[in-house]
Amino acid sequence: MPTTKPEPERVPAPGAARFPVVDPATGEAFDEAPDQQPDELDAVVGRARRAWRVWRADPAARSTALRAAADAVEAAGEDLARSLTREQGKPLAESYAEVARTAARLRYFAGLAPRTRPIDDGRPVRSEVRWRSLGPVAAIVPWNFPLQLAAAKFAPALAAGNTVVLKPSPFTPLATRMLGSVLAAVLPEDVLTVVTGREPLGARLVSHPGIRHVTFTGSVSTGRAVARAAADSLARVTLELGGNDAAVLLDDVDVERIADRLFWAAFRNCGQVCMAVKRLYVPVRLHADVVEALAQRAKTVAVGPGLDPATELGPVNNAPQLARVEELTRRALADGARAAAGGHRQDGPGYFFAPTVLVDVPPDSPVVTGEQFGPVLPVLPYRSLDEAVTAANGTGFGLGGSVWGTDLDRAGAVAERLDCGTAWVNHHAELSLAQPFAGVKDSGVGVAGGPWGLYGNLRPFVVHRPPEA
Repeated sequence: MPTTKPEPERVPAPGAARFPVVDPATGEAFDEAPDQQPDELDAVVGRARRAWRVWRADPAARSTALRAAADAVEAAGEDLARSLTREQGKPLAESYAEVARTAARLRYFAGLAPRTRPIDDGRPVRSEVRWRSLGPVAAIVPWNFPLQLAAAKFAPALAAGNTVVLKPSPFTPLATRMLGSVLAAVLPEDVLTVVTGREPLGARLVSHPGIRHVTFTGSVSTGRAVARAAADSLARVTLELGGNDAAVLLDDVDVERIADRLFWAAFRNCGQVCMAVKRLYVPVRLHADVVEALAQRAKTVAVGPGLDPATELGPVNNAPQLARVEELTRRALADGARAAAGGHRQDGPGYFFAPTVLVDVPPDSPVVTGEQFGPVLPVLPYRSLDEAVTAANGTGFGLGGSVWGTDLDRAGAVAERLDCGTAWVNHHAELSLAQPFAGVKDSGVGVAGGPWGLYGNLRPFVVHRPPEA
C-alpha cells in the first residue's frame, strides 16, 4: 500500500467562507474555521472512495499505519489538549486525558482483525464467512468529547478497511482539524478527511449517495433526521443518541464513602456526558444526607476557565446549551423545586452555570424526564425499591444506569432490572475499549466499542466450495 506523506491538510482558497469559534470561558470568538459548503462534498467523498480501494487491500499495512497514528497523536498531545480546552471549555487535565484515550483507541483497533469463520451445517459443502469493508464512512461528532468520540468512530472504521469523512461540531472544529493534520502525516492521502462547516453541510454528508455507513452521536431528534436522510441510499447507520441515566441508591449505601464518586459521575465535563448520572433516586431515609453531601461538593468545587490549573469544572460549551440548562432549571424551580446548591447562571463573562443540586422536583419535570446535559442534578426520594426501578426505567432513554449499595449481590440484582445498554454497580460511566457500548429505546441504534465496533464496520461475505476430492 502506498504510504506517501500527503500535505498536512487542504488549505481553503483565499476568500473562502469561514465561521467564528467561541471560547466558552469568555463567550468571545478567538479563531475561525473553514465553512465548507455542501457542493464540496462530491469531491471529498469521491477521493475517499478512490483511497478506499487501496486502503482496504492490505490489513497489515493498516495496522502499522494506525499504530503510527497513535504515536503521532501522543506526540502532539500538548497542542491538541490546549486547542481542545480553548474551544470546548473542559479543564486542561481532562483534555490531556481525552487525547490519551484517542491514541489508545487507535492502538487498540490496530490490534483487531476480523476472523474467518467456517460454517458447519452438516452439508457436503465447505463454507466460510469472511468479512469485507463497506466503503466511505461519514462520522458526525458532537462538541462534548470531540477527539475521543471522533476516534471511537474512525478507529474501528479505518481498522476494518473503510475510509472516513469526519465532521466535527461547529462549536468545536479546531482540535479536530488539528487532529486531522496530525493523522494526515502518517495515513495515506484521503483515508481520513476532516470537513468543517455549519448546516446544511452535515445533512448533505449523511445523505450523500457515496457514503456507505453513517455513524452519528447527538440528540434524538437529529438522530432521527440522520436515519431518514441515510435511508435514501440505504447506508448503514450507527446512532448514539444520548441518555438520561438514572442512579439508584439502596438503603444500605454508605453515603460519605460514595459521595465523591457520585458527584463526579453527574458533574464531570460540566455534566456534558451522554452517560452522566442525570437523575438520582434515593431512599427517603437517606435523602437529606445525600443532598447535603452533594450540595456541599457543588458549592465548593472550583469552577473556572479550563486553562486555569486550579479549575475542576469548566463552563457549559455553548450559548444555546447554556440557555437550555437555564430554562430547564428555571422551569423546575417555578414548579416547586428548590436548589440545595446553585440554580443560576454565574455572574461574569463566559457560559458558566453554578453546579446545581435540585430537590422537591416534580417527577414529570422536563429536568427529570429529558436530558439536561449540564451541571444540574435532580435528587428524588423513593419509598419502595420497585417504585425507584419503575421511575428509573420510565423515560424514553436507555443508555446507562447504576445501582449503589453495600450488598453487592443485591445491588447487582437490582442492576439487572434496569432497562439500559450498560448497568454499573457502585460506579458509573466507566468503559473499557474492549466492551460493547450501545443503548436501547431512544438512546440509539447499533453498537460501538470492542470487536463489536469493528464488525459494525464490516459486511459478511460467504464463500462456498465443494469438498476436497
